[in-house]
Amino acid sequence: MTDDRPVPLDEYPVHQVPLSMKYVATGDRNAYDRCIFHVLDHEGRALLILGLGVYPNLGVIDAYATLRLGDTLHAVRASDALRDDSRTNLGVGPLRILVERPLRDFVLSCAAAPDDPDGLSYEITWSADFPALWEPHHLQRRGGRLTLEGRRFAQAGHCDGWIRVGGRELRVRGWTGTRDRSWGVRPVPGEEGGRLAEEHPTAGFHWIWCPVRFEDRFLMVIVQEDADGHRSLNDATLVRPGHRDRQLGWPQPEITYRPGTRHPERALVHLGDIRKPMELEVEVLTSSPLALGAGYPPADDWQHGTWQGRDWTDRRTYDLAEPHPPAAFGVTDHAARFRLDGRIGHGIFEHGSFGRHDPSGFTGFDSVAP
Repeated sequence: MTDDRPVPLDEYPVHQVPLSMKYVATGDRNAYDRCIFHVLDHEGRALLILGLGVYPNLGVIDAYATLRLGDTLHAVRASDALRDDSRTNLGVGPLRILVERPLRDFVLSCAAAPDDPDGLSYEITWSADFPALWEPHHLQRRGGRLTLEGRRFAQAGHCDGWIRVGGRELRVRGWTGTRDRSWGVRPVPGEEGGRLAEEHPTAGFHWIWCPVRFEDRFLMVIVQEDADGHRSLNDATLVRPGHRDRQLGWPQPEITYRPGTRHPERALVHLGDIRKPMELEVEVLTSSPLALGAGYPPADDWQHGTWQGRDWTDRRTYDLAEPHPPAAFGVTDHAARFRLDGRIGHGIFEHGSFGRHDPSGFTGFDSVAP
């Protein structure tokens, strides 16, 4: 029997449709509501990525955290059945996100495992330095089928706290933090393929998502292109407190890849309008493939939204000096140092390039940089 009583969120005037907040207004199995946080030092020694997602039509809530130190990636993942209080109690297993002040302050935590006290644990206060910025409305179709429709906003701030792993403690003091909040419809494993996928194969995909925190400003750059370079998503916006957000036109990236790979080592992104062109210099410091530990496709051990049973928790490490096939065809988050207009900033250069991409000279899925 289905329990159809009101849930705690129904007490608040936040309804968009005449339904309980227990439900979403679509029956699409791929409905989702989730977040991702990045915490990074400024020397490339550590990159912590964590997130939490709710999949209301699948009855799943899950979360993850990955920490890159040297060539080791430490991962914690947790999944459970969705509860009526899951929207106000953002926790799964040992992983928690506490919203102290919406759009301002968060406490991110991971409890140590009782049987592995040297495993990954942390408690970090993430504090916004700039207002949240809407990203472009994101739509993708395969033939006539809507496969992705997402609403997102990004934000940058600073982080304080501690991270413990392997008998070490890292003191987090003024590290850069970025985050992304999104909801809508996005493919979850189990989506049918069949004739639709055969008739509309993906020839190529090229993606850049780049939030950058400077001392006095926040820059957001987004680029998504198809195999022939057709741009389906585009944004470059500069946020300065007390000023109107400045749109910086059509970003044009030049990426230098490690020879024999599609792993970026540095990039130059041309920004601005005809009045004042600008160049964003990108220096990659360390990298974390989202297909390893973080549950993004094409991960082969766990992906977001998949039913793992009740109270499931998994901890593991990955040796990033060894090849991992899923990482080659997944998006990677690169902690990076940026330079713009004489200022130095830090943030994430998220990049994925698969299949053909004519502007880069890639001819297929096996094509790499010379």
